[in-house]
Amino acid sequence: MADSSHPYDTLTPDAVLDAPASIGLWGDGRLTALSSYENRVYQIPLDEPVQGHAQVVAKFYRPGRWSEAAILEEHAFAAELAAAEVPAVPPLVIKGHSLHHQGGFAFSVSPRRGGRAPELDDPEVLEWIGRFLARIHAVGQTQPFTHRPTLDIASFAIEPRDWLLAHHTIPMDVASRWERLCNDAIAAMDQRLKAFKPQHLRLHGDCHPGNILWTPNEGPHFVDLDDARMGPAVQDLWMLLSGDRAQRQRQLGALVDGYEQFREFDRRELALIEPLRTLRLIHYSAWLARRWDDPAFPRAFPWFGSSDYWKEQILMLEEQLEAMDEAPLVA
Repeated sequence: MADSSHPYDTLTPDAVLDAPASIGLWGDGRLTALSSYENRVYQIPLDEPVQGHAQVVAKFYRPGRWSEAAILEEHAFAAELAAAEVPAVPPLVIKGHSLHHQGGFAFSVSPRRGGRAPELDDPEVLEWIGRFLARIHAVGQTQPFTHRPTLDIASFAIEPRDWLLAHHTIPMDVASRWERLCNDAIAAMDQRLKAFKPQHLRLHGDCHPGNILWTPNEGPHFVDLDDARMGPAVQDLWMLLSGDRAQRQRQLGALVDGYEQFREFDRRELALIEPLRTLRLIHYSAWLARRWDDPAFPRAFPWFGSSDYWKEQILMLEEQLEAMDEAPLVA
């Protein structure tokens, strides 16, 4: 049963508008909730433009998820990217700060950027995205994160597996089979990730199509660095691949063609695509389970937690074990 006292219950429309007003950004009374589950994000038209922006996006960070130092590292990374003319969207600096506090929430305010999902079947679009991913990574390799984590098996597979089992989240009729397959997948991932040690650099971390806003004249804008962390470069490429193997092969070729116009791509990392996909699969189930006290999650994911859901996860783990045994894509 969802907990009716979740912290976001206090984030009423008035509280949302009071937050930017507390730093001198006065809304015109309207606001639009944008798609986000981990945080709460709102588009707010302003009475008067601020730094040339008539509308801003206010992001209210989930309490307890990131330390203030980790959030500020995200902001600093976004500012570095913008300074390097990479089309990321850093928060506005208001009164000398990019992170603010109001009503028990940490929040930031960013310029509104328009756009649509990119056409990932278009090789020219993929090349364009690949060029900017290389430029993100060129900035990302200049120094490490200090307060943000590394994408690894321990935090994305072992700890989520242990949490799910300890909290008896998985129905008894499928728990033992899921656990066995999860253990097999972790062993397979560990073997492949240990085969070589890729360079770890600062990443976008969650570079799926929904986090890229596309405009025909300006190309991509990369948004939502909330999951920025250390990891291998291929993490920011593989979520842009879809379809059958032949389709993914063509998409990867276009991405890497664009990428290598600005930065060399280590093709050994292509063997990590399926292990990284498997990590995300395990982590995603634990993420849903951990957030179930947030009323937004049962509404958005009503299918989660049933025996049918976990049977589907079992099938997906079986498919991933097979995929990790196949030859990797080439580029």
